[in-house]
Amino acid sequence: MSMPLPISRHIASPAPQVLDLLPGLVNRHGCITGATGTGKTVTLQVIAEALSGIGVPVFMAEVKGDLSGMAKAGAASEKMSKRLGTLGVEAPAWAACPVTFWDVFGEAGHPVRATISDLGPLLLARMLNLNDTQEGVLQLVFKIADDNGLLLLDTKDLRSMLQHVGDNAADFRTTYGNMSAASIGAIQRGLVAVEQQGGDRFFGEPMLNIDDLLQTDAHGRGVVNILAADKLMNAPRLYAVFLLWLLSELFENLPEVGDLDKPKLVFFFDEAHLLFSEAPKPLLQKIEQVVRLIRSKGVGGFFITQNPLDIPDTVLGQLGNRVQHALRAYTPRDQKAVKAAAETFRPNPALDTAQVITELELGEALVSFLDEKGRPNMVERAYILPPASQIGPIDAAERQRSMAQSVVVGVYEQAIDRASAHELIAARAATQQEQDAPAPRGRTPAGGGRGSAPERAPDTSLGGMLGGLFGGGGKRQSPVEAMMKSAARSIGSQVGRVIIRGVLGSILKRR
Repeated sequence: MSMPLPISRHIASPAPQVLDLLPGLVNRHGCITGATGTGKTVTLQVIAEALSGIGVPVFMAEVKGDLSGMAKAGAASEKMSKRLGTLGVEAPAWAACPVTFWDVFGEAGHPVRATISDLGPLLLARMLNLNDTQEGVLQLVFKIADDNGLLLLDTKDLRSMLQHVGDNAADFRTTYGNMSAASIGAIQRGLVAVEQQGGDRFFGEPMLNIDDLLQTDAHGRGVVNILAADKLMNAPRLYAVFLLWLLSELFENLPEVGDLDKPKLVFFFDEAHLLFSEAPKPLLQKIEQVVRLIRSKGVGGFFITQNPLDIPDTVLGQLGNRVQHALRAYTPRDQKAVKAAAETFRPNPALDTAQVITELELGEALVSFLDEKGRPNMVERAYILPPASQIGPIDAAERQRSMAQSVVVGVYEQAIDRASAHELIAARAATQQEQDAPAPRGRTPAGGGRGSAPERAPDTSLGGMLGGLFGGGGKRQSPVEAMMKSAARSIGSQVGRVIIRGVLGSILKRR
C-alpha cells in the first residue's frame, strides 16, 4: 500500500496526531457532509489535491464556481497565516494542480456530450420526468429504433422517432403493444422542456471519451477534471442524470482491476441528494449496484451533501471514509438529523459525537477514515489542513488560458451531425411522396402497357424502402437515393443490430 495522505490534524490531545486517508482504500468511497458554509468545499479541494499529487485523476462538479482556484497556486493571506499558527503547522508548498475544465454548455469548459442511445430509456425517462406508463412507451420507441437500425444520437433523432411511431402506432401495435398518443405527447413535451433548458447541447457527437478523464501531466500528477455546473444546476434533473451517466460509462468501460495501491479515478458527487431525490426504485437499485461494483474497477466516489440522511442507507453503508462538518440543531427535526448523523460513525468514548457536531467551527470536522484492514477508525475531532492551491475562483481570462493549454483542446469543440434516425426517416418520407405522386398526363408508366404483369403495390416498410434504395439497377441515382446510400455506409454494421445501452439502462450488458 502506498504512503498515506495527510488530510487533517487532530487537536483534541496535547500532541497533534495526523489523520491519514489511505490511497489503497479510497475506492471504498466516502462522504463529506455538513451545513452550508461549514467548509465542505475546502475539504473536497484538499482531498482532490492530495490525490492529484500522487498521480490519481479526479472528477468533480463545480456547483458554486469556487473550485476553479485549483488551477492557480495559493498564497499565505493574513487570515491563513493566523490559522496555521493556531494549528501549529507550517504553510503548504503553494502550487497549482493540472486542471481540465468541462461544461455541458461548452461555455466555461470543453463541451461534454452523450448520445440519446447511449443514455438509454431509464435515465432519459428520469430526465423527462415521465411516469411508469410513459417510460414504458419510451422503451418501446427505443426498441423499434433498435429493430430498424435507426441510430438515436441527438434530440432531433428522438423527436423524429417519436413522430414516426405516433403516426404509425396502428402498424406497431400488434408487434410492440399499444402506444397511446397521450404518452407520445407527454414524452415530446418533456423533450421540449429539456431543450429549452439547454439540454439539447448535451446530446450528440463526438461523445466524451472516458479515457480523457484519466490523464496525468508531465510530472505524474493526476489531472483534476472540473465540470462547470453553476448553470447546469438550473436543470437539476439534467445534472443528476449527467453524473449517473458518467458513472455508468466508467463502470462499463473500465476493466476489472481489483484492489490497487491507489485508485485509477476518484469521482466527487457534489449536491449528491439530487442523485436520489424522487428517483424511482429501479434506478436506486441500479445506482446501489454500480456503487458497490465499481470499486473493483479502481474507481472511488465521494458524495458531498448537507446530511448523511440525504443518501439512501443502501449507498451510505458503502461509504467507508467520512468527514462530517457542523450541523445546526435549531428545531426538533434538526436535532433528530444530528443524532442520526452521529450514529453513522464508529463511537469514540472520549467524544459525545452528537454534541460535538453542533459545536464544530468553520474548517473543523469529525473525521473517520478506514484503517489498513479496511475498518473505520474511531471518529476524531480535527481541523482540515489548508490546500496548496488557491481557495476561491480564478477569473475568466485565467480560465480561458487554462483551457487553451488543455490536452483535449479542439477535440470536442466542433459538433458532428452524421446520418441517423432523423435523416433516414426524412428520406423515407421523401421517397414515399415520390412514389405516391401521379404520373404525368399522356405518358404510359413503364411496364404499364397492355398485357403487362399486374403492378405490385409499393413496399412501404422501412426494410422494403431500404432494400429498394440500395438494390441494383442501371438507372441514375436520385438525390434521395444517393443520400440514403451515404447514410447506409455511415451506419454500417449498426443496421439490424440491437444498440446496447449504458449500464444504468441495462446493467448486465457489455459493449
